[in-house]
Amino acid sequence: MSQKFQASVQHRGDMSFVKLGGVIDEDNELGELVEKIPTGTAVIDLGEIERINSCGVRDWVNWLSKLEANGTRSVLVECSPAIVAQINLVNNFTGSGVVKSFYVPYFCPECDEEKVLLVEASDMGPPPHEPPTCRCDECDLVMDFDDMPDSYFAFLSNQKKLAEPDKINGAMKDLARGSEAPNKGKVKSRASQPNLGQPGSKPSVPSLPSIQRTSTQPASGAQSGPHKTPSNKPGSKPPLKSSSKPPSQPPGRSGSKSPSSPQLAAAMSLRMQQAGYPDRAMAQPRSGNALVFTLVGVLVAAIVVLAYLVLTK
Repeated sequence: MSQKFQASVQHRGDMSFVKLGGVIDEDNELGELVEKIPTGTAVIDLGEIERINSCGVRDWVNWLSKLEANGTRSVLVECSPAIVAQINLVNNFTGSGVVKSFYVPYFCPECDEEKVLLVEASDMGPPPHEPPTCRCDECDLVMDFDDMPDSYFAFLSNQKKLAEPDKINGAMKDLARGSEAPNKGKVKSRASQPNLGQPGSKPSVPSLPSIQRTSTQPASGAQSGPHKTPSNKPGSKPPLKSSSKPPSQPPGRSGSKSPSSPQLAAAMSLRMQQAGYPDRAMAQPRSGNALVFTLVGVLVAAIVVLAYLVLTK
């Protein structure tokens, strides 16, 4: 059998119980089950069918046609939402068979839980059909129907009456398949959606270059350290302290790199070392430093003007 498709057949008199599960696609082996199902009534349990594609629909319809040609009546029980969707889309999906029971999907927005409720087709009554009330097992609130009622229950309008329901129910109980009471729900957790607020949940966006002090990986022969600005002129006065200006770098200390192009600065530093230039010549002009010096100059000029106005009063 295929790993995605599972099937088992049990017998009780002239009645066969067929349990299908997994995925019905092009790899299904429905054709091999024809010889295992004798003439009579075939109760087909579809509660574990997760998905069925177009190739699976074609093989399914052909398989039911072969069973009916052999004189077998089909009764579909516990139809999963995936099967109900195909019943509403494909006219001859059930052939001449009857849907006895099916699952109705619900969702609880408070607990983020999904639940499917097993419903007997005979209990739905005449149209318009409305989903039965279903309560959450966690918070006991009324759950929301997770589909459109008009489209999900459309197949019930053409539903045939089930023949010999008592006989079928008795056979299902004898085969230990009717132990679950009607309207008992199966609970499963809704698939977790990626939380866009969590780190790493969305693609990282490269940050723009900044004049903020950062630590960089040293190149060969260079020392790692804070981002500093060289100040090597003898007799130069230290600039005014400002939170936006990095501290000056001692002479002979390397590591001044442009945050926007660290690889280029490292390569140039290595070449200058090989050519015999002193380390302090490796400092590269940066647009960020020019902006800092400009701001400091403006600040100094403003202080001078303010001092002049105060002294001349």
